[in-house]
Amino acid sequence: MNRLIFTIALFAIITTYGCSGAKLSVANEQMERGEYYDAQRTYRKVYNKLTKREERPQRGEIAYKMGLCYRKLSMNARASAAFQNAIRYEWPDSTAILFMAQALQAEGRYREAQNAYTEYLATHPSDSATALTGIAGCKMGAEIKQNPTRYIVKNAKLFNSRRADFAPMFLPGSDYDILYFTSTNEKVTGSRRSEITGMKKHDIWMARKNERGQWERPQPAEGELNTEHEEGIISFSPDGSTMYLTRARRELNAHTAVEIFTSQRSDASWSAPVKFEITADTLSSYGHPAVSPDGNWLYFCSDMPGGYGGKDIWRINLKERAGSLENLGEFINTPGDEEFPYIRTDSIMYFSSNGHAGLGGLDIFKAQITPMGGWKVVNMGTPINSSSDDFGITFGKGESGYFSSNRADGRGYDHIYSFILPDLKINIGGIVVDKDEEPVPNSVIRIIGNDGSNQKAVGKPDGTFSFPLQRGVHYVMLAGARGYLNAKQEFEADTAEEDAEYNVDFVLASINKPNVVDNIFYDFDKATLRPESKTALDSMAQVLRDNPNVTIEMASHTDRWGTDEYNIGLSQRRAQSVIDYLVESGIARQRLQPQGYGKSRPKTITKRLARLYPQFKEGDTLTPEFIEKLSEPDQETADQINRRTEFQVLSTDYQMY
Repeated sequence: MNRLIFTIALFAIITTYGCSGAKLSVANEQMERGEYYDAQRTYRKVYNKLTKREERPQRGEIAYKMGLCYRKLSMNARASAAFQNAIRYEWPDSTAILFMAQALQAEGRYREAQNAYTEYLATHPSDSATALTGIAGCKMGAEIKQNPTRYIVKNAKLFNSRRADFAPMFLPGSDYDILYFTSTNEKVTGSRRSEITGMKKHDIWMARKNERGQWERPQPAEGELNTEHEEGIISFSPDGSTMYLTRARRELNAHTAVEIFTSQRSDASWSAPVKFEITADTLSSYGHPAVSPDGNWLYFCSDMPGGYGGKDIWRINLKERAGSLENLGEFINTPGDEEFPYIRTDSIMYFSSNGHAGLGGLDIFKAQITPMGGWKVVNMGTPINSSSDDFGITFGKGESGYFSSNRADGRGYDHIYSFILPDLKINIGGIVVDKDEEPVPNSVIRIIGNDGSNQKAVGKPDGTFSFPLQRGVHYVMLAGARGYLNAKQEFEADTAEEDAEYNVDFVLASINKPNVVDNIFYDFDKATLRPESKTALDSMAQVLRDNPNVTIEMASHTDRWGTDEYNIGLSQRRAQSVIDYLVESGIARQRLQPQGYGKSRPKTITKRLARLYPQFKEGDTLTPEFIEKLSEPDQETADQINRRTEFQVLSTDYQMY
């Protein structure tokens, strides 16, 4: 509510419509001067005295004017009720419908607000932009609430008093350890209360962190900054030596003069503010200064002529002021109010607006310069924005900082909130095992992304590993260990904005013992490979590509049935079939040696096979004599285990020299 002193443009004179009574004329004069708090109290007293039926037109007028005061004070619930009364008493100015819609939207009552905007649009088609923006904001507000961003927002209670505290700003060069802000707490300078807000005058306060990195209690800014006038909403030169501030100068029975001043820092003390001249126009307001990071430009908001309506954001060159004044244009400015600019980089600005589609009241927007020279403006969504007024953002380290809002305060008082966008916790983990599914300790895993990242980790003794990832990046992963062949996999992290844990396991083939290739099938009693073998064969070819310096023996084994001579011949042909497939897949024939062993090498049960087939124990050798003692079903299982295709590494220096 209270920052309105610094956002006020000279309010158009509101005439009385023949109503008599000194108090009504007093209220009108108070309102004309921008003394909204005093005016609404006076209007309320007059309103409560008008009880006769013939006084309904006057009640409509006063309800409308009370609504205007509440609107300026950000008392949205009272404003919507007042405008509703004005409409009920047939107040002829149909902007009451528009203002009621805006107040309802600021309360988060989107359906009622949308109906009011639609009604206003029907009677004011010439002002369709305002009504359609409001309707779009109501639709967007309901949708945004259902899809909040990952920002975490908290009330910064240490900085907030029982009054209004707002517009935080870090002091440059302080490593984000010193924060200035505007306050109306009970300890501010002066004893007079504002006719505009009903509270004490605004002062500039500051807080700093102690040696432990904890914020200490706020104190008034040192020096000559704070006076009987209203001071606040500040920005700093890049070196922190110059403060730009807004001052609202009050004179008896005169309009509030809102101007920009500068102050110089000596150690921790600030000099008496000096007016910063922008133009010779004394009727317009100038406030909300924001210095660009390079120190060349001063951005500010003003209702001076030449804008798009309401308050616009402008800028002026601090090095060469003459002829440099410019309006930021239609991408930023609207017929509504654009305020509280914050220049984060040479191409990124944050500001608040009630003219762009939003959740209600002022919303914070991020604007980025496009390659074509325009601006891309994006609503920051919830929980940064609410249906109330959200404004005055400042960034600290990374995606963290503070902003102001009057959310959840029926009096319309502003408070400071912290925000942070937590880093996405995206990891890929897994386990490295051998062909028998036993962990491979101390494996080395490399992961290379198409974003240029290159990471390396050593697996734990239990074979597990974990890597942090980035969203939307394609990764190639390679795992290896002493005594094993390398294994490669590819992976792409999706772009969803949420924490995620992905899993990729590696199976490494041993260099020192045979490795069974599962899922290779042949036609019955033939060497012809069946189609369902393709996946396993392609994986085998990839292993050889990932390990280009190895040569292998590809061996085939049969069960106990048939003669030795027959089985040797069948297994030899089957091994050759696999070799032929691998050659067709691009593997050099010189690296491949087929070998048929028939039934001469029965399989010994490994720990993995014992887990898969608990009827056998580790170390059992499936010889014909052993199998014949088994039940018929177990004999079939044992024969199946013996019928296998394996490969054994012969050398690891193929074409290395």
